[in-house]
Amino acid sequence: MARIPDGFIDDLLARTDIVEVVGARVPLKRKGKEYSARCPFHDERSPSFWVSPTKQFYHCFGCGAHGTAISFLMNYDRLEFLDAVEELAKRVGVEVPRDARGRDENSDTQDLFNALEAAQRFFLKQYASSGKAQGYLDSRGVSIDIRDRFGIGYAPDGFNALRDALGTDERRMKLLERGGMLSKNDSGRVYDKFRDRVMFPIHDRRGRVIAFGGRVLDKEDGPKYLNSPETPLFHKGRELYGLWQVRQTHNKIPRLIVVEGYMDVIALFQHGVDTAVATLGTATTPDHAELLFRNTADVYFCFDGDRAGRSAAWKAVESVLPRMKDGRQAYFLFLPDGEDPDSLVRTEGSEGFNRRLREAMPLSEFFFQQIGHEVDVTTPDGKSRLAEKAKHLLKTIPDGEFRDQMEQLSLRKTATVSVSETASARVKEYAQQLGEDLRAIAKGEIPKGYAIPPLRGVSNRYVAAPPAPKRSLVRSAIAIVLQKPSLAAGLTPPYRFSALRQPGIDLLTEIVEVVQQRPEISTGALLEHFAEHPQSGALQKLASQSLPGNDDTLQREFFDAVGQLEKQMVEQRLAELQMQQGETGLGDEEKRELLALLQARLSRPRAPD
Repeated sequence: MARIPDGFIDDLLARTDIVEVVGARVPLKRKGKEYSARCPFHDERSPSFWVSPTKQFYHCFGCGAHGTAISFLMNYDRLEFLDAVEELAKRVGVEVPRDARGRDENSDTQDLFNALEAAQRFFLKQYASSGKAQGYLDSRGVSIDIRDRFGIGYAPDGFNALRDALGTDERRMKLLERGGMLSKNDSGRVYDKFRDRVMFPIHDRRGRVIAFGGRVLDKEDGPKYLNSPETPLFHKGRELYGLWQVRQTHNKIPRLIVVEGYMDVIALFQHGVDTAVATLGTATTPDHAELLFRNTADVYFCFDGDRAGRSAAWKAVESVLPRMKDGRQAYFLFLPDGEDPDSLVRTEGSEGFNRRLREAMPLSEFFFQQIGHEVDVTTPDGKSRLAEKAKHLLKTIPDGEFRDQMEQLSLRKTATVSVSETASARVKEYAQQLGEDLRAIAKGEIPKGYAIPPLRGVSNRYVAAPPAPKRSLVRSAIAIVLQKPSLAAGLTPPYRFSALRQPGIDLLTEIVEVVQQRPEISTGALLEHFAEHPQSGALQKLASQSLPGNDDTLQREFFDAVGQLEKQMVEQRLAELQMQQGETGLGDEEKRELLALLQARLSRPRAPD
């Protein structure tokens, strides 16, 4: 697919009034310079969702949802990125640019869609005349309405039925083969991939058929289920069967229930549990997790209660954890031996199945239960091993309330030493950092002037109180440039401050470089650029703040902060050169650098006139 230029996206967002886009779907109330509403992405009683026309950005202080007009359409209307861009482009009367290669690719892709749609029509026609296929669905209690809603069809027996009906020339044959509808044996013979099977079309997020799943009618006829292979249109790790039907049923999806098979989804819908989706013969992937949470805040995973089921559940945990932003919840329902969602809902009905969902295990409970399964958490050594296993996984969780809760649970479950022992360990740790005598500090002989921060959750009676934290210049500069990105365009590269060894300097430098390349970028678009950055959550919080002062004040504060950072860099490098001069002496290049730095002491960046 052709890539849309960043400049076009920036210009499109600049032309778009985000208040109009959001306000057409959510009732907004003006509050000063901004607008507020109850969040459309999670249930709440009082408004915590706001839209800023100046930043072209929305943010919910409750669940953390945020973004531009593009991401709003993606999340609210559940559009793909390109579809959301095209929707906004129509609103402002511009055409989305594509190169010649992109046009050719789009034409070829459309031909593939057309071939699969033709296959779907063929399977539906065959189903209408197949008593065998109809009898199977009758025996499973699938109503006519559900069959129509899911477009269930039938692939007739024989090797050439679909090929003879649709592969009328070489080009169409190649399209069917590329779409995964035909197979080829070692001798080169091409034949129908699906034969004598009930056919379940798989739809993309726009309702287009992109693949099929087929179930045998006779048990001895090969694998019970057969899926389309990976194709240019279909990647099983990115798609969920039934999601299109769930979207058609609900304007706002209350929850999603992840099951394993096509008939599990069909049976749940048949009994009124109409928010079920299925992975397509693969474990839950990060793309699945992202897709699930893009559509709802509450996700329930249903697995067998055996070892294989718990292993599959753990893979889901690993995919879900990095996407557990505030407001999102995940649960795990483990089924009784010999049962699946299909059999359970037939036996217990929707009321019984929903009761099981209400009793499902929260992610946090399953997480600690699973990682503690192979260790003895009653011993200090076992708790230490548990803490080590949890540590790297907890780091993958985005900053926020859920991560805080998980870390607190981890501390409680892995506490193995007394307060005094832990305090002593912390003292030793900081002794190494401060370069003091380990033996002296271990005895509690803390030198005056040293501030040893306390260990979280541990008494500070043996530790000196930390000084009040100073305001971070880096944080101030980032906060301001997020509010007014155009300020960074006033800096002239190279940026001296980028060499400063301080937390956040690399991020500030990266932000400035993005603005230099895209000087018209808005706050919302800048945040979208850093959406996958490890500090994305922190950037969202800084961007959502209301900074005091007018534009002139912010400009002065920004350039003053940058000037101070550059002065710190100069002093840092001067100290390094001074140390080198005392140890090995300075070469000609270092001497010239020293002279330049001494001159730099006399200058600093100034705000443009």
